[in-house]
Amino acid sequence: MNRYSAPINEFALRHLEIQSQDRILEIGFGGGLMLRRLISANTWVTGIDRSAEMVRRANTEFRTAVKSGRAVFDVGSVEALPYEPAAFNKVSTVNTIYFWNSLESSLKEIHRVLAPGGRAAIGFLPEKHMARMNMPRDIYTLHSTENVIAAAREAGFSDIKVEWPDSEWNVIIAHH
Repeated sequence: MNRYSAPINEFALRHLEIQSQDRILEIGFGGGLMLRRLISANTWVTGIDRSAEMVRRANTEFRTAVKSGRAVFDVGSVEALPYEPAAFNKVSTVNTIYFWNSLESSLKEIHRVLAPGGRAAIGFLPEKHMARMNMPRDIYTLHSTENVIAAAREAGFSDIKVEWPDSEWNVIIAHH
């Protein structure tokens, strides 16, 4: 999955315009590819993932950053983020929206933990491309770009734009 998601993760990272003083949340970090990049950028990084095994691995792999207080990894879900309002100024999530229980409530949670002036990058394959892959509908929920934009607006995001790193993927950049 890391190899498959690497180009879209890099694209999302460029559009977040990461600075060393940023407080960043990565939702659904999985194998930790993006975490490596964020931690090497000398930022303050929090990662949340549904998998206790992925959190254990991240704590082991990035133990130096954890011990220094620059990284924290939690088991949890986007629908109920265990963080204070406005805790982060950047949020990234790639290839996770298919697994969210509710697009609307998840985007509201992201908006809640994002500080005013903050930026979120949400990378995914839109419904028209995912449908061709015949992914199991009981596991994957497909979303059109238009529906994600509408849900982001409803959640309170503004200045929403869509970037296309290639002919299939898109990254929605939304501001608090």
